[in-house]
Amino acid sequence: MVTVRLARPIALAAALLVLAGCTAQPVPGPATGSGTPSSTVPAVSTCVADPSAVVARTADPPTTALPADLAATLDKAAQGAFAQTSAKGAVVAVQSPKGLFLKAYGVADPATGAPMTTDIYQRVGSITKPFTGTLTMQLAAEGRLSLDDPISKYVDGVPRGDEVTIRMLADMTSSVTSYTKDDAWQKIFFAEPERVWKPEELLKAGLGLKPQDFAPGTAFDYSNTNTILLGFVIQKVTGKSYQDVLAEKILTPLGLTHTIFPAGSADLPDPHAQGFTLQGGHGTPESPANATNWNPSWGWSAGELISSAQDLLRFGRAEATGAGLVPAKDQLERLTSFREFNGPGNGGYGIGWGCQNGWVGHTGELPGYNTAMFYSTKDDTTIVTMVNSDIPSGGCPSDARTLTDNPTDLPCSSPATRIFQSLAKELGTPFAPQKK
Repeated sequence: MVTVRLARPIALAAALLVLAGCTAQPVPGPATGSGTPSSTVPAVSTCVADPSAVVARTADPPTTALPADLAATLDKAAQGAFAQTSAKGAVVAVQSPKGLFLKAYGVADPATGAPMTTDIYQRVGSITKPFTGTLTMQLAAEGRLSLDDPISKYVDGVPRGDEVTIRMLADMTSSVTSYTKDDAWQKIFFAEPERVWKPEELLKAGLGLKPQDFAPGTAFDYSNTNTILLGFVIQKVTGKSYQDVLAEKILTPLGLTHTIFPAGSADLPDPHAQGFTLQGGHGTPESPANATNWNPSWGWSAGELISSAQDLLRFGRAEATGAGLVPAKDQLERLTSFREFNGPGNGGYGIGWGCQNGWVGHTGELPGYNTAMFYSTKDDTTIVTMVNSDIPSGGCPSDARTLTDNPTDLPCSSPATRIFQSLAKELGTPFAPQKK
């Protein structure tokens, strides 16, 4: 069997559904067979212990270097975790009130031996979703839409469209099925990985699928179609293209000069790393496929973005505090938007992002690349990890494709998540279920 992920969540043992790392579908969530849809709405998570304190952090963090001893500790943790991944190169960025740590490891191109550098551009996949979620919050704050508007107000043909709200699309509870789960769509994608997909084609593919078997708003099911729909809502409300709204409301205000929405182009600015995958039957464990030039248009407002480590440090913190992006009262709503679909104390997914033990953010994966971007609401620390491989490592499910030298005595994890978790643990706030 060929394992296909395509920006789906990867389960990380009992940790947060969509934010972590291996190849199995998450255990929590809806059944897809027959039966009576659930009607129970899970409780609001208290994953962010003090939202008001987070919103109060309006000053920029320092860009001076971390103290030497702390930098050495993080360097050792990053190197150890990097050695356990499938990736040939990695970039690690950590910023806190104590300063900045930014370092590259390994090679960007195994064929030439070119080293990885801290200024690389990378396809960041589903980290696009927090940007789309932020745009949605901004438009709601401006009164141009309501999170409780039905999607039928903006887009025709959505299954249960009068019941599915903007909020449900953003927190992955809509029951609208992801087009990336469709075998027919996957067959086309992997046969033509350089194909340019129009957003309308993606929407049609998703809306043509049977919805998940639960009442909208009552269960979690990670769906790229949800965030594609939000892209259409953003365009309809503003009368502008998604990329223009993104530039106007996020990239320019935050000064994100190395974040690009390619809008159908497969171009990747220099410097960039070569990215490797085993998805879709491409490559072998001895020789993974080079997916650098695969076209990312299949992700559109759910996964097409390109960015850099330093830009994601800035966005990851601004997204969490709201500073420069969203008014405080609306940011408080976003920080309390997480639902406990993993059970009490185990975090949850909110408006375009997730939360686990106080860490808010997202991972991003598409063939060839894997990225993690998280902010600790407990101690004002942002971590970004970027690698040039999406191949998991560790004791992964039997249908997961791994490298020949895969260390099976470790928990299964995607590479960027493995490095991020190691750093988070070293900093004293593990990315793990909350203590009850």
